[in-house]
Amino acid sequence: MRSADQVLVRPVISEKTDRLMSAGTYVFVVAPDATKVDVRHAVEQVFGVRVAQVNTLNRIGKHRRNRRTNIVGTRPSTKRAMVTLAGNDRIDLFEKS
Repeated sequence: MRSADQVLVRPVISEKTDRLMSAGTYVFVVAPDATKVDVRHAVEQVFGVRVAQVNTLNRIGKHRRNRRTNIVGTRPSTKRAMVTLAGNDRIDLFEKS
């Protein structure tokens, strides 16, 4: 089994994920080769919560053209995991004042 440092890269903080957090679903960028079971164990180990469901999705990086040199580049591709917690468990990703 892989360590949590290798599985979880960073949490995703945006307006959409803020709405999901109030419903008990958290979004993380994870390693490209991480499985749902790896993500479940990593979140339970790091945050000490119970995980009810894990959904994963692969986001393909967009092609972007440099306007000055006309060279086409690609944004990095990422894998994300949407983790739904069981019961009334919560994760404090940032301090609320």
